[in-house]
Amino acid sequence: MAELTVAPGVREQLAAVARVRWQLFVNSLRTLRGRMELVSHIFITLGFAAGGIGGLAASCGAAYYVVSSGKAEWLAIILWPIFFFWQLFPVVATAFTENFDTSNLLRFPLSYSSFALIRIVYGSLEPATMLSSQWLLGVASGVAMASPPLFPWAAIALLLVAAVNILLARMIFSWVERWLAQRRTREILGVFFLLFIISFQLIGPLMSRYGRSAHPDLRQFADRVLPIQRLLPPGTAASAIASAADGDYAIAAGTLGILGIYGAAIFWFLDLRLRAQFHGENLSEAPALAESSGQRGIVRAGWSFPGIPGSVAAIFEKEMRYLSRSGPMLFTLIMPVFILFIFRLTPSTSHRGSGSFLGGSSDMAFPIGAAYALLILTNMVYNNFGSEGAGVQMYFTAPVLIRSAILAKNLAHSTILALEMVLVWIGASLIYKPPALGTTLATLSGILFALPVNLTVGNLLSISSPKKIDYGTFGRQRASNTTVFASFGVQIVVVGLAAVTLMAGRSFDRVWLATIVFQVFAAVAWVVYSVVLKSIEHMAFGHREELIAELTRAS
Repeated sequence: MAELTVAPGVREQLAAVARVRWQLFVNSLRTLRGRMELVSHIFITLGFAAGGIGGLAASCGAAYYVVSSGKAEWLAIILWPIFFFWQLFPVVATAFTENFDTSNLLRFPLSYSSFALIRIVYGSLEPATMLSSQWLLGVASGVAMASPPLFPWAAIALLLVAAVNILLARMIFSWVERWLAQRRTREILGVFFLLFIISFQLIGPLMSRYGRSAHPDLRQFADRVLPIQRLLPPGTAASAIASAADGDYAIAAGTLGILGIYGAAIFWFLDLRLRAQFHGENLSEAPALAESSGQRGIVRAGWSFPGIPGSVAAIFEKEMRYLSRSGPMLFTLIMPVFILFIFRLTPSTSHRGSGSFLGGSSDMAFPIGAAYALLILTNMVYNNFGSEGAGVQMYFTAPVLIRSAILAKNLAHSTILALEMVLVWIGASLIYKPPALGTTLATLSGILFALPVNLTVGNLLSISSPKKIDYGTFGRQRASNTTVFASFGVQIVVVGLAAVTLMAGRSFDRVWLATIVFQVFAAVAWVVYSVVLKSIEHMAFGHREELIAELTRAS
C-alpha cells in the first residue's frame, strides 16, 4: 500500500525514462547508421499504417453488417483473428519489435509501480498492439453505425478485450523470457517453437486438400467449439455485446465481469514475474562440472585443414561448435526440405499434372529448395558478429586479423549451405524425383554466384550496421532493420536474376546455357568478394568503436 502513495515520484520516474529514451534517439541520429535506422522505421511504419487503415475499414464493415443483421454474436468471428494476430505476430516477427530491455532499469532506484508500468506500456508499443487497436476501433465504429445505443456496451467490451490482450502478451513474453534465460529450458522451448512453425505451415495445404469436400462432422465440430469459444475472451466479449443487443443487460454486465476476471488473473501471473525480477531474480546458466585431476592436464588438439591458417581453422571450429548447438541452425537445416514437403501436399491450381504444386515441373523442386535455404541463411550471414557480444573486443586485441575472423565465419556459413544443398537434393529426390543433371549443375552454379554476393554484402553490413543478438530475449534475435531491408533488396536482385536465367534456359531447352551464365557471374562475384575481404581490415578498425559499443551495450 505504501507504493500507491508515491504517485508524484512515479510520474517523475516515468518522465525521466522518457527523456533518456528521447535523448538516445536524438543522439543516434548523429551517425549514418542511426539515420538509416530512422529511414527503415519510417518505411515500416508506413507499411503497418496501410495495413491498419485497411483492417480498420474491413473490421468496421464486417461489424456493421453483423450487428445490422441482428447477429451480434457473430462478432466473435472478427475478434478471434484479432486475438490470434495480437498474440502470435510478435513471436514470428521479432525483427519489427522494439528492442529496449526494460529489465536494465532495475539498476536505477525505480519503484515497483514505475517498473511494472514501464514494462507494460513500453512493451506494448509494438506493431501488433497498434494494428489490433485500430482493428478494434473499426469494430467499435461499425457497431456504433449499426446500433448507436449498443455502442457504450461495445466500447466497454472492446476496451476490456484490448486490456486482456495487452496483459496476456506481456505475461507470455515475461514467462517465456524466464524460460529462455536457461539453456535447458531454452532448448525445449526452441523445439516447441519449431514444431509450432512447422504445424502452422501445414494448415494451408491440408485445408486446400481436404477442405474442398464437405464433411458431415464439420457441423458437429462447430457445434462443440462454439460454446467453448464463448468462455474465452474474444467469445466472451461478443456474447456481452449480443446480450446487450437483446436487452439482457444483467447478463451483459455479468459477461463483462468475466472479462474483468480474465484481466485480473492474467495481471496476477504477470505481477508474479515482474516482482521476481524487481527483487533481484538472476537466472544464470548452471555451473560447469568441475574437471577431475586426470582430465585437467588433457589438451585436445583443435581442427586443422591443409592450406588453411591455424587462426582461421580455430575460429571456424568455434563457429561450427556454436552453430551445431543452436536452435536457429536446426531451423535452417529442416525448413527448406519441409517446404518441399508442403509443396507436395499443396494441390495444383491447374487441371493437368500430378495434382501437387510442383507436379508438372518437379525439376524445379531442387532450385526452389536451394533458394529457400539461401534466404534462411542470410539471417546469420548479414550479422556475423551479432552473437559475439562483448567477446568482439578479443578480435581487436588478439594477434589475429579481422579478415581471418570474417573469413572463418564465411567458411562456416558456406559449409552449412553446402550441407543444406545435399539435404535439399536428397529431399527433392525422395519427395519428387531426382533432379536432372543439367538442373542440378545450373542450381549449384547459381548458388556459387549468389553465395559470394551475400557474403560480400553481409560482411560490409556486419561491420557498418551490427546488432547484438540475445537468444534469451524476444526481439533481440535478428539483424537490425537497416540490414533486413538491405538483405531483402539483395535477395530480390540475386534470386530474381537467377530465376529469370534458369527459366529462360528451361524454356529454350538449353539449361546448360544458364549454367555457363551463372559461372561467369560467379567468377565476377568471387573476385569482388576477395577485393572487399582484403579491404575489410581497414573498415573494421574504422568502425571499431561503433561495433564494440553496439555489441557490448545493454539493450
